[in-house]
Amino acid sequence: MDILKEIAASLERGEDDRVAGLVRQALEERCAPLDILHRGLIAGMDVVGEQFRKREIFLPDVLIAARGMNAGLDLLKPLLAQEGVPSAGRIVLGSVHGDLHDIGKNLVAIMLKGAGFDVLDLGADVPAQRFVDAAQEHGATVIGLSALLTTTMPVMKEVVDLVRARGLTGRVKVIVGGAPVSEAWAREIGADAHGYDAANAVERVRALVAAGA
Repeated sequence: MDILKEIAASLERGEDDRVAGLVRQALEERCAPLDILHRGLIAGMDVVGEQFRKREIFLPDVLIAARGMNAGLDLLKPLLAQEGVPSAGRIVLGSVHGDLHDIGKNLVAIMLKGAGFDVLDLGADVPAQRFVDAAQEHGATVIGLSALLTTTMPVMKEVVDLVRARGLTGRVKVIVGGAPVSEAWAREIGADAHGYDAANAVERVRALVAAGA
């Protein structure tokens, strides 16, 4: 089997030590770091994401696969940085102020990293201003907002309004998600997209970044 396909297959099985070993082997065999990233790690996580979307695997399986992805990324990041390889995009992510739930948000972060995005995870209970400050400071083009409580959903509108007030509309897109969050709510507050689950969120973020390129 082609070593890049082996990396992808090992990642899908959650074999983090094997993924790291195969990445080292691929580098020793002069495989380009970018090829290892896209045809090995990202290809494997794409399969994991699709399986999760179809409910063929579940959250623990994704978390195990993410260990393999991170093991490979740790080896590749310094080399990719040396080569000046850009990420798929930079995303600021967090659960909004008043909401301490972060399992869904953490899963989205894992899936976005697996898709090649540079993710700045602000954690939970994040005020609206901090999202926008972080996007401006770090040059992010997308802000991802998560809420599990209906009482915290209005903070999402605060973020959208603040993006508009700072003249960032079009340059910084906002995607919202979480169990009580709907497509209708996203439209009502003026968000750019709604992700109904982690795999869909990755698809929507890809589309937002492509539209803004």
